[in-house]
Amino acid sequence: MTWVAAVARLRARREPGALVTVATVRGHAPRKAGAKLVVGRTETWGSIGGGNIEAVAIDRGRELLGSSDPEPELMEFALNDKVTNSHGVQCCGGVVNVLLEPLPVVPAVAVFGIGHVGLELARILARHNIDLHLIDSRSDMLTDERLGVLSDAVAEVHVHHTPLLPEEVLADLAPGTHVLIMTHDHAEDAALCDAALRTPELGSIGLIGSAAKWTRFKHRLATEGGHDAATIDRIKTPIGTPGITGKEPATIAVSIAADLLRTFEQGH
Repeated sequence: MTWVAAVARLRARREPGALVTVATVRGHAPRKAGAKLVVGRTETWGSIGGGNIEAVAIDRGRELLGSSDPEPELMEFALNDKVTNSHGVQCCGGVVNVLLEPLPVVPAVAVFGIGHVGLELARILARHNIDLHLIDSRSDMLTDERLGVLSDAVAEVHVHHTPLLPEEVLADLAPGTHVLIMTHDHAEDAALCDAALRTPELGSIGLIGSAAKWTRFKHRLATEGGHDAATIDRIKTPIGTPGITGKEPATIAVSIAADLLRTFEQGH
């Protein structure tokens, strides 16, 4: 498996990893500059030459996986028999610098409702390195032509057409996924709120709408859904950055995206 495919596999599994690259070589060494190794929790792919270099890099890469905010780092290896190594002697005679780059699990966001605001929000979020799920019960909201504005997305975009039960998507979302509920139908919104509160391990849950809408929803979630007050309070509404009061779809989307990015940075 190529290192590119290995990185993609880790991302698809939503597992952290580390990319190890031979950055520079002076003298003789097992591999040339550019050789790569991908380190996962229990697996590795590729090689930077084996022996002590590779074993130490794997050990350090896995230490980075457990760090809260890992940073790239450079390690130097002198390949001679006078150096005390953790995993045996390599005496090729050269000096190798190895770059370790953390591959953290990126944030995931699910937007339910890709109408005017939802599409503007998708355009903003697609410019970030996230997993972005776009869900709508209306096929005309998810056409290739309409979503063509996302063709240069940095995000991994996943499109879900759910004509019957959009809430079923919730069960397939990765733990920690942030959910934004903004469909065209208040009944659909209410069902999604109820289902989201019943779905374990989601990230934040946001609902677009007025205070009057939320008052009705809270009553329904308590009386029909059987949710207690603390559970209902998991839903944030209104969503967006306080003080931004414009009603244009792009303005609302910027406000929501800014608030969500702050949530990412706070690690919530």
